[in-house]
Amino acid sequence: MLKPPSLPTADVIRQRLDATCPLAIRGRVAAVLGGNVIVEGMTVPLGAVLRIELARGRSCDAQVIGFQGTRPVLAPLGEEAAFSAGDVVTLVDQGLRIPVGFRLMGQVLDALGCPLDGREVGRGATALAGDSRAPASWSRPPIDQPVSTGVRAIDAMLTVGRGQRMGIFAGSGVGKSSLLGMLARGTGADAIVVAMVGERGREVRDFVERALGPDGMARCVLVVATSDQPAALRVQAAWTATAIAESMRDEGGHVLLLVDSITRMAMAQRELSLAAGEPVTSRGYTPGVFAALPRLVERAGRSETGSITAFYSVLVEGDDLNEPIADTMRGLLDGHIVLSRALAEEAHWPAIDILESVSRLQPHLVRPEVADAAESLRRDLAEYRRHADLISIGAYRAGSQPSVDRAIAIRDAAGGLLRQRTDQRFTLDAAQQDLLSLVQSVP
Repeated sequence: MLKPPSLPTADVIRQRLDATCPLAIRGRVAAVLGGNVIVEGMTVPLGAVLRIELARGRSCDAQVIGFQGTRPVLAPLGEEAAFSAGDVVTLVDQGLRIPVGFRLMGQVLDALGCPLDGREVGRGATALAGDSRAPASWSRPPIDQPVSTGVRAIDAMLTVGRGQRMGIFAGSGVGKSSLLGMLARGTGADAIVVAMVGERGREVRDFVERALGPDGMARCVLVVATSDQPAALRVQAAWTATAIAESMRDEGGHVLLLVDSITRMAMAQRELSLAAGEPVTSRGYTPGVFAALPRLVERAGRSETGSITAFYSVLVEGDDLNEPIADTMRGLLDGHIVLSRALAEEAHWPAIDILESVSRLQPHLVRPEVADAAESLRRDLAEYRRHADLISIGAYRAGSQPSVDRAIAIRDAAGGLLRQRTDQRFTLDAAQQDLLSLVQSVP
């Protein structure tokens, strides 16, 4: 006996209607100001994606970044286009949706999640909204498990925990990209997600082929927005990489997230905010920039299912560690690694200034004897720096101060511990044992 047909429930009907979007929401281009497009005749939410129909059958997608009165302000998500007053604008989606998941590993994507390497997006990769909320504070477990980065200076003196967020503060040309490559190759994470924001186009393949290599790229997802692309794409690259890392964390993975650089993302956000009419605050940055940074950074970290260990590179203008973006990021992160131009000029690689750097969680991640050894070596290095002028001109007399004598005796060996070739890799245990042996070798 045939069963009578059953009607779909109200929830099913609602989902189908949302998916098909039978009603098209349209408006028209009213003006173009500073590269942004002002639209009239439609109401859409912030972050929505719209399509602008151009001449000769072409089109350009754009995202809502603000409002001028009741008129949406759009930032183009493509290359510069010839907009005309009256061009038809159609709502595409309430927000950007990007492919996510472990299936993306080994691929190079643009800021919108489209492949740049000629390969199709990994089969089975699901599409999710690029902007989501950070985990609730009470749902974050304590960070209590150290991570081996492969960089001896970091593992010994600035130990990082699984789910910790660190900043790499550096001026231009002091080895920031090389250090990020060492972290990508040396970490034991299940997956690596790299966001290259505002980089030179030449550096993308260099990073893939030289810094990562075939083995590193096999477990890496690279999200790229070069310096010549629109500001909206340079901002979106950081959000896309974070969303991909979040999806892997939610599947139970330990993910290493590298964002290079957060300063260029902030500069791109400043362009969008100024064009949207926001007021200027510190050094030309707008309130929208300082609101976006914590929203992005707080999405990394540890959850009940997995973890995202994040490193954000921060370009400091004129080596000024107190400029607005550097100062803000230092307050948001769980520690900072400062690269010194003076050390770089001495061919000390990686050029990590241990005395300026700190990992706030190191005391909770290492054995007491390792923490004591790190503090002892830090005191020795500080003592040498305080008396460096006297020592260099020969004015210091040996035996005058035991602490200075010890600092002089340990300095060369400490330099050997903190230096490392880019092709070398050390385990966490080996780095900490080297530190213990060094401190105990000098009376």
